[in-house]
Amino acid sequence: MAHVLIVEDDPASRAALAELVSLEGFETITAGSLEEARSFLGTVLPDLLIVDLMLPDGSGIELFDARRGGPGLETVVITGHASVDSAVDALRLGATDYLTKPIDVARLRAILSNIRRTQELKDEIDALRGELRKLGRFGPMIGASQEMGRAYDLMARVAPTDATVFLTGESGTGKDVAAQTIHQLSRRRKAVFLPLNCGAVSPNLIESELFGHERGSFTGADRMHKGYFERSTGGSLFLDEITEMPIELQVKLLRVLETGTIMRIGGEQPIEVDVRVIAATDRNPVEAVKEGKLREDLLYRLNVFPIPLPPLRDRGDDINLLIDHFLKDLNAAEERSVRVAPEALERLRAHPWPGNVRELKNALHRAFILADQEITADCLPEDIRGGAINILPRKENGSITLRVQVGESVADAERRLILATLEHFRGSKQKAAEVLGISLKTLYNRLSAYESES
Repeated sequence: MAHVLIVEDDPASRAALAELVSLEGFETITAGSLEEARSFLGTVLPDLLIVDLMLPDGSGIELFDARRGGPGLETVVITGHASVDSAVDALRLGATDYLTKPIDVARLRAILSNIRRTQELKDEIDALRGELRKLGRFGPMIGASQEMGRAYDLMARVAPTDATVFLTGESGTGKDVAAQTIHQLSRRRKAVFLPLNCGAVSPNLIESELFGHERGSFTGADRMHKGYFERSTGGSLFLDEITEMPIELQVKLLRVLETGTIMRIGGEQPIEVDVRVIAATDRNPVEAVKEGKLREDLLYRLNVFPIPLPPLRDRGDDINLLIDHFLKDLNAAEERSVRVAPEALERLRAHPWPGNVRELKNALHRAFILADQEITADCLPEDIRGGAINILPRKENGSITLRVQVGESVADAERRLILATLEHFRGSKQKAAEVLGISLKTLYNRLSAYESES
């Protein structure tokens, strides 16, 4: 049975609130002060904390520092003041909801109903996690290594809540799949999940894509357009490559995250949105702040619950599980029964996979096409079977070089050069375009074409 800790200094109000909560099927624990509440939180982790903001020994907000388990503990604050400014501050600090005195019983019941559903979802996730781990899976994610297990634990912890999640990890580590998994395991799973790659949208269009625009708000705006926030309300919005978002737009994103409202371009009235944001970057967030790519205040707001994803080279035998998974999908799609030869498997396991899971998937797909009944070492890309580097540059005498094979097409050489340069500058499209001597628009077009080919 779920437990609720009620912190209220007025004995009559505390007793009445405890009775209401008990009638909804919850075990209740009551406290009349911050000190008493802290003593409970030191030994018991309730499923819900209901706390009055005005207590005899301080503000209920002080308990936010004493909560154990982060987003795992939902918190509802109570205020008896006509102004709800303090309650709004509590929401910004992580409270789930707030109630004003006298307590609206119907609203309290709705909150408790959500808590019950969240608890049921947590139990379901725990059972799912135990079963799937035996098979090396967690939702659509593949892997049984300790490194992935730590990521699964964090995802299982945060998924049932509405906390903002910040996924970090190298390019190709599966941040998009992790975001989908969090959504699928959340209470928003029946609503929409929309991904937006902030680095793949022109800086001139991204504001309209995010927040929408009114008809006639700019040249070419011949109709009203709803942005990603409006279209994903009630569900989850995945903002990939968040550090590629223009810095001036990050201010507006921060305002949306704090207020829960957006303003379309050319609009005059704010629009309320209910969106769970999951952000991701393949950069070091702290370094991105230092480089001016990410606002520090936005980092703090996004980094409510960070989840790092490990590179493939640190995941041990997970590569075997991934190869089996991708090959099974390819065989099913093409109605074939191709297998991997032992020598080819050895080469695949020995490769450092700088492009991580994405590189493995693409390499296996290429080898599958070239194979007859068996993927041999000759079917693998040259860099994997021991030849020239195919994707990333190598270092010679301290300088970075890229080998071009005789007979290689200009298009393939250009592709490798663009991807290698982009990787060298840690995903900075602006810097890569400058060094390559091409416009940013041309770079976006090339990358979009490569993505569609893969």
